Amino acid sequence: MHGEELEYVREAYETNWMSTVGENINEAERVVAEKIGRKFALSLSAGTAALHMAVKLAGIKPGDKVFCSDLTFAATVNPVVYEQAEPIFIDTERDTWNMDPVALERAFELYPEVKHVVLVNLYGVPGKMDQIREICNRHGACLIEDAAESMGATYKGRQTGAFGNLGVLSFNGNKIITGSSGGMLLTDDQEQAVRARKWSTQSREKAAWYQHEEIGYNYRMSNVIAGVVRGQLPHLEEHISQKKAIYLRYKEGLKDLPVAMNPYDEENSQPNYWLSCMLIDDAAMCKQVRTDTEATYVKEPGKTCPTEVLERLAVINAEGRPIWKPMHMQPIFRNQPFVARDGFSDVGIDLFHRGLCLPSDNKMTPEEQDVIIRVIRDCFS
Repeated sequence: MHGEELEYVREAYETNWMSTVGENINEAERVVAEKIGRKFALSLSAGTAALHMAVKLAGIKPGDKVFCSDLTFAATVNPVVYEQAEPIFIDTERDTWNMDPVALERAFELYPEVKHVVLVNLYGVPGKMDQIREICNRHGACLIEDAAESMGATYKGRQTGAFGNLGVLSFNGNKIITGSSGGMLLTDDQEQAVRARKWSTQSREKAAWYQHEEIGYNYRMSNVIAGVVRGQLPHLEEHISQKKAIYLRYKEGLKDLPVAMNPYDEENSQPNYWLSCMLIDDAAMCKQVRTDTEATYVKEPGKTCPTEVLERLAVINAEGRPIWKPMHMQPIFRNQPFVARDGFSDVGIDLFHRGLCLPSDNKMTPEEQDVIIRVIRDCFS
């Protein structure tokens, strides 16, 4: 927090604009649309609400098959299921940990009827957007871009959130710009923006009374939350710089260990470094076993695993977590189709097995990060 947030919240309070209209909303939408390079940005109660509106605007209907990123948080996929469609999970590629274009092309060969793709830019790293976009265009598919974790990241100089037919941002409490909650829908289509605004305010018709001709949702952002977002937005580049410094400090501090940091396309993309993640070399992994809810390991000299590292970090009150568990491994989605580039490999499972998200709070001091690095190094002793 920087101070401006509180001023805008106080302004909403003192002018009594506490509901889902007000200057904070108008200004936050204007700034975000201009920053991302979209014509319209619509403030909503959460990134998930924005994804749900995108799914509806894209015309996804009950029974439709939808290609979805596999290595992501469930919020990316849940809105597809809200509309009773069927997610088909596309495996991950190692260069960026995002949707594999080769696997996506293979999926279109297997399911040529599919007309929708939901892609996430994982941990603030852009996917291979040119390839994904070209494949979608060639197959006549609508691309929904989940940029919840990647606001401010660019691919070939273009902001993430601008590549999909529809884009989505999140201002959840842990995101690089936060409102404590909230999200935005991004589009270049005025008609889509008008429809989503109507749906998000309970689909009220233009009448003196409450008139409803279609199902609506209570999805609008409050002017109070928008005040926090508005106060945060001028600090986006500052936050990215802080996150990058954390990533580079980890990379330097761990460089002689059998580990690698989460990768990105250094030639074409600039991530926002939202989360710094570490992947342990396969040969340096001790034995680790996970059930759906628990994990254990057998310590071996010179080796470690995510479970041990996370346990050691918890002792010093530093929060880490495993890499996202792939969607096709989740109990609720295990019966859904999964497509890998060669039909049998599973990159997502491997990343989940060997990877972890490191403490990445931009308020973390270099001295605190040095303690974390020492703990990680000790795990290999």
